[in-house]
Amino acid sequence: MSAVATTGLSPIEELAFARVLLDSVKHGRRGATLRMYRPAPTVAFGARDRFLPGFPSAVEATRDHGFTPALRSLGGRAAAYHRGSLVIDHIEPSDAFIKDTTARFTGFGQDYVEVLRGIGVDARLGEIPGEYCPGEHSVNVAGLIKAIGTAQRVVSGAWLFSSSVIVEDPDPIRAVLTDVEAALGIEWDPATGGSISEVHPEITTDAVAEAFASYYSSADPHTPGEPTADELAALPEKIGTHVL
Repeated sequence: MSAVATTGLSPIEELAFARVLLDSVKHGRRGATLRMYRPAPTVAFGARDRFLPGFPSAVEATRDHGFTPALRSLGGRAAAYHRGSLVIDHIEPSDAFIKDTTARFTGFGQDYVEVLRGIGVDARLGEIPGEYCPGEHSVNVAGLIKAIGTAQRVVSGAWLFSSSVIVEDPDPIRAVLTDVEAALGIEWDPATGGSISEVHPEITTDAVAEAFASYYSSADPHTPGEPTADELAALPEKIGTHVL
């Protein structure tokens, strides 16, 4: 598995570049690829969010909190992340279309629990009552706080599995989600929208990144491959999918 890093991309471009990598893997220009990065403040809205009456107000609230609103091409509802978070994108080729999607959710969730427990986090697999962007394969901390949200996109020839790990600085996450969910008319428990550091203050984003790098040791994010010229050229055409 190769590793890819990018620098200087906006939140919209980061989401779009995942789609570029998916195309590269789909067409055989890359093999299985792992990408990890520290994101700028972003609220990634799900496709269903667009059809709620309060969606324009939710987008405005996102900007008011200093987050960039974006539309993600994967499933789920609105999710927030920032510099105290880690985004992990796995992209792999596949001969099967729309197959093993549930198994991937379970498998990656179990992997993430194992990684976090390895550095002393009370990580557990499963949805907690009242969490934002709810999902049965979320990873939580001590049954209290949603720590990792996962989503995937499957196309003919490849799949993308993307995860956001909220490690530090919980207050901006909770504040932006409180206003966004209120605008969307979605009930949730704000206590679930924090970070790993609220339960484990000794855990840092760098420590989590190092733990995942060690777990996926065949892909070294400290010596990543660079985007190809063709991938950079393809980026602009993907951006429009995510702009709000």
